[in-house]
Amino acid sequence: MGNLPSPQQVVDFIKTKTNINSVKIFDANPDILRALSGTGIDVSIMVPNGNIPALASVQNARQWVGANVLPFHQQTKIKYICVGNEILLTKDNNLISNLVPAMQSLYEALKASGLPDIKVTTPHAFSVGYNQNAPSESRFNNDQKDFYTKILEFHRQAKSPFMFNAYPYFMVDPKNVNYAMFGPSNSITDYKTKKTYNNMFDAVMDATYSGISALGYGDVDIAVGETGWPSACDASWCTPQNAANYNINIIKRAQNIGTPLMPNRHIDIYLFALFNEDGKTGSTAEKNWGLFKPDFSPVYDAGVLRGGNTGPPTSTHSSGKWCVAKQEATDKQLQANIDWVCSQGTDCKDISPGGICFDNNNIKSRSSFIMNVYYQSKGGSEEACNFSGSGVVTNTNPSTGTCVIKNVEDGKPGPTVEKNWGLFKPDFSPVCDVGVLRGVTGGDAQSNNGKWCVAKQEATDAQLGANIEWVCSQGIDCKPISPGGTCFDDNNNNNLKTRVSFIMNVYYQSKGKSDEACDFSDSGIVVTTTPNTSTWYRRFEKFRSG
Repeated sequence: MGNLPSPQQVVDFIKTKTNINSVKIFDANPDILRALSGTGIDVSIMVPNGNIPALASVQNARQWVGANVLPFHQQTKIKYICVGNEILLTKDNNLISNLVPAMQSLYEALKASGLPDIKVTTPHAFSVGYNQNAPSESRFNNDQKDFYTKILEFHRQAKSPFMFNAYPYFMVDPKNVNYAMFGPSNSITDYKTKKTYNNMFDAVMDATYSGISALGYGDVDIAVGETGWPSACDASWCTPQNAANYNINIIKRAQNIGTPLMPNRHIDIYLFALFNEDGKTGSTAEKNWGLFKPDFSPVYDAGVLRGGNTGPPTSTHSSGKWCVAKQEATDKQLQANIDWVCSQGTDCKDISPGGICFDNNNIKSRSSFIMNVYYQSKGGSEEACNFSGSGVVTNTNPSTGTCVIKNVEDGKPGPTVEKNWGLFKPDFSPVCDVGVLRGVTGGDAQSNNGKWCVAKQEATDAQLGANIEWVCSQGIDCKPISPGGTCFDDNNNNNLKTRVSFIMNVYYQSKGKSDEACDFSDSGIVVTTTPNTSTWYRRFEKFRSG
């Protein structure tokens, strides 16, 4: 609506400027499908609600596939056909009763056309009876069980996902807003499973999983057709920063992080929306769901731009200020702060058992340390030390013993290289092994047991860029492959594949060399031949030994 750019302009932007590899549209617009031709970008298309009764006929379904799929499928990667949207909310019995027959007819039409890999689904509103204190006890209402059982039986037969739209924004509790938008909040522990939830999205996902499992269909995959957070609305919790924080965390959950009840499970998640739409009627929020403005300038940085950050710009400095826990903060607040900061990709090993700042009897010390790590990473802004009123900025260095809270060198002004001359980090761990540690030789290729993870030859720059962004967002130290880093290949600084293979392999080794850890959306491959192209991989072996 409004002054949105043309389909070709949008596709060109997605292809050349972002690492987005999958999109969902609310129709089967041929102009969009043509624009996506040859890009490798997956697309999910939609059947309008009003077409559902007619498509219950197999003949009509075949005609629809013939008109909207067959002319495009060889060059355009159609992933899902979404049959309608949130049909139960329409309360239209004609649509509701014909939904599964229409899905079945389209499924049969796709099989008859030799296209079984295109999956048929339908997006539902979040409608399970949500038990916020025990997501595992959430169930579908009795009057909906028959409807959802038929839907789930179809999904099991067709091997397609159960899709629903998850919007914590519409469920927000004004007294606990942070819980809905991945902010520091009081966590919730499911009294049945004892699983802890630090955010509403994970709880909603597990509530849905529990609901469909109770119907006997826990084996059916789940996908999220829409989720997002507006950057502006008529409430105080809609800001670009909050929208960025929400969507960054959603993107992480699309990278096989999973949920407490579905750990490491892959879930397809679609962010709503790509663009703000000033021409929309309705509330302020309705116009402000977009990642970008219609002129392609970002509303905020959600980490989808090539070469961009994984979130709002951050910096590290000390300037004689630290963030610590208030004296009156409760243990529950402190633990919630620890859980939340660690969920943001912050490296929490220093406050874990065996870490230099671990003190099992002093949760305030552990919480202050990790709160300050987060505070410094956000440039020392006052807001980053709020922690729901449990944090305070101090001018007194709270470091004790070997637990040095923030380091001076990270606080150096100037370019990145000024902060990265050292052989060791302030916690005494090596940046790279250059042979000065007793008993460590580095460079032993045999220490890998003959396995390395590298980028496939055919991997695209978009895939490689996405791999770097994702690995670096998982807490992996990416300074060695950055310009000025001690493991950066100065003679190969333009070779994206070389740098990406390095950091993919760091992640692969950190996960115990499991094959899944080298998948990277099918752009990685495990090799058993030493990939010694110059000294680069020898540098990896030294980096790894640290």
